[in-house]
Amino acid sequence: MAPVRRPAVRVLLRAVVAGVCATTALLAAGPADAAAPPADTRVEVEVPGPEHGGDAGSGRLLVPGAGRAKPAGRLSEAARAADGDVTKMIDNGSTADRLDVVVIGDGYTAPELGRFHEDARKKWAEVTAVEPYTTYRDLFNVWTVDAVSRDSGVSGDPDPAAVRDTALGSFFWCEGIERLLCIDQPKVDAYVAKAPAADLVIVLANSAKYGGAGYNEPSAALGYSGISTASAGHAKSGQVAIHETGHSLGKLADEYFYPGVPDYEQYTGPEPADSNSSTLPADRMAAQRAKWHRWLGEESPDGGPVGAYEGGNYFVTGLYRPTDASLMRVLGRPFNLPGVEAMIGGFHRYANTVTALTPTDRTLRLRHTAKAAVPRLAGADGRQLVVRWYLDGRELRRFAGRTEVAVAELWLFDLRSHRLSVTAEDRTPSVRDPETARTLHTTVSWQVRL
Repeated sequence: MAPVRRPAVRVLLRAVVAGVCATTALLAAGPADAAAPPADTRVEVEVPGPEHGGDAGSGRLLVPGAGRAKPAGRLSEAARAADGDVTKMIDNGSTADRLDVVVIGDGYTAPELGRFHEDARKKWAEVTAVEPYTTYRDLFNVWTVDAVSRDSGVSGDPDPAAVRDTALGSFFWCEGIERLLCIDQPKVDAYVAKAPAADLVIVLANSAKYGGAGYNEPSAALGYSGISTASAGHAKSGQVAIHETGHSLGKLADEYFYPGVPDYEQYTGPEPADSNSSTLPADRMAAQRAKWHRWLGEESPDGGPVGAYEGGNYFVTGLYRPTDASLMRVLGRPFNLPGVEAMIGGFHRYANTVTALTPTDRTLRLRHTAKAAVPRLAGADGRQLVVRWYLDGRELRRFAGRTEVAVAELWLFDLRSHRLSVTAEDRTPSVRDPETARTLHTTVSWQVRL
């Protein structure tokens, strides 16, 4: 993301969302009974765009890290017994080899936990309906953690006066913005810690009101890449969560911009680090072989050819984006081609393409078989991972595509130890950057001998 002048962040957001703020008083206070937490607990979030069209987000601002709900009441004994239960909703393998998503609900009472699990399944189905999630859905595990609330629903729904006692302290009208759905992050982290692993966190509010937020600061303590909040009962809220994973997993910049906002009319800084933002127009990008030059002219799934469209990363001029209206700018649209490439690279940062089923910490003998598991891809082109076996670095072509090899099949003729390896490689045409392509494989090895 291009450098954003932090002192101007709140001024910027108020200028952009002024039309949705009900009163000046709401800009200074959250739901009733709210007490602002200390200033040093504030965290940066992304505000989702308006429900009816517009850009994917209205920018970023600092919000309280702690919640603004009334003090928690006591749960019943039955509710306490259910609180914190963990379920593996989608099981595609070990946490060490899969990208683990943790879904937590807020505003669900103990009798409503069944509906929370159904809401979690529906939202994950919405996520995996978008490429490249569709093709790579077998790289993910999904866990649900039951957070039992005393009250049903969340604060700020239907209006700022509504205050509810919930497990995660979720509330709309965060910083006076109706659709901004904030959480008490320490409370969320306490539930995330109950799951075996967390690479990505989604908080579903028990509400049909449009809204969400993106907390894209990685957790050093728990290891997750970010938190997305969304209302479970709104048809468009899942798009907010998918957009946020563009930041947390794909490391993509926002592709929207702020017309008429001081300091954001023209970018004059250095080349951004983000893969989908550049100071270079198409001709210079092609000449310098920079950024998304390999995709220039290709028809993108979000409509139109990949080029260099001025405006993006919050600035009206001086920065370019790959396409006019990808998911990083407009909710409900697909990722563009450079975005798909970045997301695939992000998936592979967290997930492995091969898992050893036979332990690798002991030497295999003639009676043993080396077994591995390789996830399947679900793409329409039928392409699968390329599986190859090696003995002491030399490829054993006769075993290509197999997921198990017996030591007796190796034709060993000496008493030395040898190294047997299997590699699963993703040769997707959706990745053209050689540096990213080099990361799309995993290798596991065993020591073998007569």
